[in-house]
Amino acid sequence: MSETRETPKTHAKVVIPDEHAMISILGSRDELLRVIEKSFRADIHVRGNEITITGPPDESGVVVRLFEELVELAKSGAELTPDSVERSIAMLRMSSGKPAEVLSMDIISSRGRTIRPKTVNQKRYVDMIDRHTIVFGIGPAGTGKTYLAMAKAVKALQEKKVNRIILTRPAVEAGERLGFLPGTLYEKIDPYLRPLYDALHDMLDPDSIPRLMSAGTIEVAPLAYMRGRTLNDAFIILDEAQNTSPEQMKMFLTRLGFNSKIVVTGDVTQIDLPGGQDSGLKVVQGILDGISDIHFSRLTSADVVRHKLVSEIVDAYGKYDAAIASDPRAAGNRSRSRR
Repeated sequence: MSETRETPKTHAKVVIPDEHAMISILGSRDELLRVIEKSFRADIHVRGNEITITGPPDESGVVVRLFEELVELAKSGAELTPDSVERSIAMLRMSSGKPAEVLSMDIISSRGRTIRPKTVNQKRYVDMIDRHTIVFGIGPAGTGKTYLAMAKAVKALQEKKVNRIILTRPAVEAGERLGFLPGTLYEKIDPYLRPLYDALHDMLDPDSIPRLMSAGTIEVAPLAYMRGRTLNDAFIILDEAQNTSPEQMKMFLTRLGFNSKIVVTGDVTQIDLPGGQDSGLKVVQGILDGISDIHFSRLTSADVVRHKLVSEIVDAYGKYDAAIASDPRAAGNRSRSRR
């Protein structure tokens, strides 16, 4: 007769020193506590300002560290939400960093809203922007590549580290060409650059944006408008860089002037260039990798900060692309199997 061994359990206790912090950590009607309980194979009991955890040693240890990190976040003034708790749990499970350091890092605050990184990779990306003159942010949709870069640009302008912000994109988008769109050149370009305007409105007083643009302090323009210029005292962001040709990428990077910083963002899985043309963002990685003061930050589906489904969609497409690369017939087989 075989014996069934029970998984050993440990008991741990966390004492929350501040009553206000206790309320913040548990959430309204214990909303955050329920998120934690669903995430672990451990029993969590709350009595007064004491939290008792009973469960497997590895699980109990992570729960203890989680509550310690949440206390630090509450002390820093960061708002605890189900999303921030889930991200803290993910960081601790992967041993990829201290949630309190990542989620309490403020970039800028605007109209009561604070912009900060939400993952370890995002914090590293922001740190690298501070440390290097040229940074490439490469990753899938929704990882905050452009948004965080723009927050850093606005902060640099506010702190007078630069005199202007220049935001640019190549004029290719999801298979559309500007020549086939109706309207004047401005009317064609304006909707294409609209996502950059939208991000600016999140970070600045909307009434100030027309004035700053009129003065040339903020410029939003197609990549072609960069040719022949030298950009001094500027924070320059090239968005959707996967849709640059190698020649365009070289042209853009050589616009760099004195006391300027460049951030290039893009997703090499969403290239819209015609006729199988090489992407400048793909090519440049092999050319510039290893050069001092140039850094490549790579974000993944784990850094997606949109709806949870976006991360799953990114992973699903990644698996699909890998399968096609190994066996091109797989695409036809999958398509027929779904009919």
